[in-house]
Amino acid sequence: MEERRSARVGTVSGLALLAGGTAMAAVAGDTHTIFSSTLLGLLAVVMGHALLTEIRRQARRRSAGGWAVQDTVNSVLLAVFAVGALTATVLPVAAPPIRAVGLILTIGYAVSCVYFVRERRRAITTPTSEEAAGR
Repeated sequence: MEERRSARVGTVSGLALLAGGTAMAAVAGDTHTIFSSTLLGLLAVVMGHALLTEIRRQARRRSAGGWAVQDTVNSVLLAVFAVGALTATVLPVAAPPIRAVGLILTIGYAVSCVYFVRERRRAITTPTSEEAAGR
């Protein structure tokens, strides 16, 4: 059971870091061509979609115990990523494209955190069809 819990946390945080890192790589550096920047940007968008799908899957899962430790870890990690992206955005040494992507990542991570918490609470409080039929 412990292996499944760590996999749940690793999937969300791993996808979040991959999407953010890919987005930063798309704009960072002077040697990128328009083609490589476009492909990295599209890859970041696709990973963002995969992150949203995984957040939705994690939040809507059914568990007997309600809110679990992995739910707290997922929420905290998404919030920490939002703060980290905001920090990178306000640093005076960051180039304008990196600041723009940092702002987008800050908003994306914050919205993802709120969405996860809201959907998870909704999944916990909504009775399943078996519970509703048994009452």
